[in-house]
Parts: sequence; structure tokens; C-alpha cells
Amino acid sequence: MNRALLPAGLHDVLPREAAFEATIVERLMAEFALNGFERVKPPLIEFEASLLSGPGAAMATQTFRLMDPISQRMLAIRPDMTLQVARIATTRLANEPRPLRLSYGGQVLRVKGSQLRPERQFGQVGVELIGAFQPTADAEVVLLAYAALKAVGVANISVDLNVPTLVPSVCRGLDLPEDETARLRQALDRKDAAEVAAVGGRAADLLAGMMGASGPADRAVELLAGLHLPEEAEADRRRLTEVVRLIRDAAPELMLTVDPVEHRGFEYQTGTSFTLFSRGVRGELGRGGRYRAGGGPSGEPSTGFTLYLDTVLRAVPDPAPLPRVFLPIETDAAEGERLRSEGWVTVRALEALEDPAAEARRLRCTHIFTGGQIHPAA
Repeated sequence: MNRALLPAGLHDVLPREAAFEATIVERLMAEFALNGFERVKPPLIEFEASLLSGPGAAMATQTFRLMDPISQRMLAIRPDMTLQVARIATTRLANEPRPLRLSYGGQVLRVKGSQLRPERQFGQVGVELIGAFQPTADAEVVLLAYAALKAVGVANISVDLNVPTLVPSVCRGLDLPEDETARLRQALDRKDAAEVAAVGGRAADLLAGMMGASGPADRAVELLAGLHLPEEAEADRRRLTEVVRLIRDAAPELMLTVDPVEHRGFEYQTGTSFTLFSRGVRGELGRGGRYRAGGGPSGEPSTGFTLYLDTVLRAVPDPAPLPRVFLPIETDAAEGERLRSEGWVTVRALEALEDPAAEARRLRCTHIFTGGQIHPAA
């Protein structure tokens, strides 16, 4: 068997890429910290009953499970970190003052990848804002995601705002039966206007108008304002309008769109949600939105976002290689310390060499330290 062969969707991250990923993670976490978000570190594995309870049930089909030989209970490997952070907030940090701002970073594992993200193991970095229901909280996390991505060099960022509760609210407000609502949901996922018209009944014209409102945020808000929505759905529309205004005021240059009928990927979201993209980069940079920490109507109102490191790294310019200087074995240790303090990466010889320059080139060093000076290794 080829020992380098790994299961589909899994891969080794080699030295240069691993170092780059670690640097990006720390830059993102530093940006979160500057905005008052404190870091937590949940475990890789939890009890299945805890991890997949409440909103976590939406991730059940993507979760690896195994038996704990100690407790004889089923364990689950995390497919997502948001719900773990929400658990920490509502249990270990239940008595901390709200709103609670937490950040996190780590690896997740999923049963299968998607067409846009074939990777099954990938890194997540994100924040959760627990215990806040105001539209300003929704705007804060969108703007923080935007600022953090810009800070690590991602260009051409766009944000697509969604309200996954809007269509269900319309259907409930018009007393549509569940089977008809399910068919409409499938048609809307496909953006199939003909099917929406065929099965929509009383909701057909309204849902068609909502589909037509997809696009640039200012236009979408204006078109949605012209629709006569049931009161529950109207509350969602007003909140979306306010969030758009807040984001526009803070970051008028940000490319902002709205899709009021999208819900795929937002299975446990309970309000304004969003997806982050970078033009020309495959896949989503991240997702976020409103949910109930702890699950159910009594859960704490919360919002946040998760960035997907595999996509973020594709959107960031390749790093310039760090200058590496080769130190022959006779180099004084103090000289090595001085060079490292100046920002050089040092590679020390382990034995006396006839041709140190050749060894420097073989070890991919850009320079060599000889005669008390740094010289190019070429």
C-alpha cells in the first residue's frame, strides 16, 4: 500500500503551507481580539448527545461517530465549531456578563465534502456574539468578518445577506399547508420561477416578487419594501433593512447583495445570515448569521460567523519566502541569536563542511554567514 495515500477529502499540509496557514490564523485571531472577542478552545470530540442536540441536529449527517471505550457512550467528532462555542457560552460561561464575545480556531471533520469544498477536514476560525438581539450585533459581525479578511490580504470581498426565516414566515402567514410549503422551498432553492408559480397558490406572486428582489442590496431593500408581507415576515424585512443601512454607513465600499429566499447552508439560523465570497476564488470564504445558543425558543439570541481556512488561503496572495541564512558549525551562538532577533531564519550546520555554500543552497538557504558577514548563497 502507498503510505502517502490518504482518504478522499484529506491531505497533508507541508512545511511552507502549514507555516502560512498558522500565520493567517494568528492574524485573524489578533483582529478578533482587538475587537473584544476572547479566545476559547473546545475539544475535538464530545458526547454525541451534547454535540448534536438542538441546532446541532442539522449537522448529524455530516458527523463521524465512535464509541468511547471508557464511558461506553457514543462520541462525535466535531463537524463545526459554532455549536461548541455556544455550548461553552451557555454552560461554563453562563454567569458572564452579556453580550459575550468569543472567538475560536481549529480543525473540523465532516463525513463528506461538497462540490465547491471537496475537503472533509479543514480549519475554521470565527467569532460568536452571545446574548445580543439588536441589529447592531448583526452588522458588527458582518463588518468584523470583512475587516479581518482585509487584514490578511483578501481582495474583492462581497457579502450576500440572507434571511432563511423569511419564506417560512410568509408561508405561515398565508396558512399554506406543510406539503405545499416543502414543494415551494425546493422550487425556491432551484430558483425555479415556473415551479413557484405552479405550486405557490396565494403565495405565488409574493414569492416571485421576493425572488425578483435578489441582487444588489440597495435595490433589493427597495423592492422588498414594496411587497405586502405578513406581519411576522415584515419584522424580518425591517431588520434586514436596518442591517443593510448599518453596514452601508460603516463600509460603503463593500459589495453587498441580498438573496431573500436562500436558506441552504443555514439550517439552524433564526434570522439575518450571510455568506462571504471573493471574486475569482472557488467556494465560500465563510458563513454567519443569527441563531439561538442552546437551541429552542428559550435559547440565547446570538450571531457570529465562521471562516473556512481552505478557501481563505486560496484568496490570500502567496507569501514571500523568508530569508534563510546558513550558519557554518563554527559560527558563535551569539551571532545566531543576533541574526534571529533581526528577523533572519537560521539553519545551523551539524558538522564541518568543505563547501558550506553548496550545503546552504542544498538546504534552500538564500544566504550564508561567513567572516562575520551575510553573503548570498548563490
